[in-house]
Amino acid sequence: MDALETWTRSEHTADVNGSPTTHPVWRKGSGPGVVVVHEMPGLTTGVIDFAEELVAAGHTVLLPHLFGPVGRPFGAGDVLRTLPRVCISRELTVLRTGVTTPVAGWLRSLARELHAELGGPGVGALGMCFTGGFALAMMVDDAVAAPVVAQPSVPFAIGHERSADLNLSPADTEAVRRRAAAGCSVLGVRYGSDPATGTRFDTLSALLGDGFVRIDLPGKGHSTLTEQRSQVAVDAVLAFFRERLRA
Repeated sequence: MDALETWTRSEHTADVNGSPTTHPVWRKGSGPGVVVVHEMPGLTTGVIDFAEELVAAGHTVLLPHLFGPVGRPFGAGDVLRTLPRVCISRELTVLRTGVTTPVAGWLRSLARELHAELGGPGVGALGMCFTGGFALAMMVDDAVAAPVVAQPSVPFAIGHERSADLNLSPADTEAVRRRAAAGCSVLGVRYGSDPATGTRFDTLSALLGDGFVRIDLPGKGHSTLTEQRSQVAVDAVLAFFRERLRA
């Protein structure tokens, strides 16, 4: 069975680096909106299964597809095939510090469109792994009222500077700080021993103070909501969206 058989496919076009860019988007559910940005290597069945939990909890969920395969289980082979392409993509950044990933503008546009349709206090934005920090870039826009950062892993945690970097420009970092100070809290979930996340949670704690709700899970693992799914993490995300998105 196609993992997305019960979802409705469409496309969204918005600017990326000055060029109109189109990506497919799958949609399902009703209620307050949530944009779930998939992890490496693509829109896997694990990501779709988590999105189904959000639908069951009463959300309209959008699944944009930015890279990699669609509807397949996580596989190391897919990671090896996808990663080189992602590393040279003009839409994404993997090593540079102090910059916002270019595809953030496309994602903000998608969130604005969903919020304009559904109304309410805003929509949720969740990034994971490779896209973990994208929710921060999206919350620069007021349409996002509930940003969730799950095991953010970009830029790759090589050296102190990259390990601490949030994948945001200085201007966007300041916008995130201001929004958090005004009441738009950020939820972060990760396994505490996961080296891929570097020291980004420490950076967020210092930047946002009480505006950063930090969950460091015990044990070994990386993908908190999918491959090494933690019920504690899933419950925290569901509660965060319920609290922040219900008018």
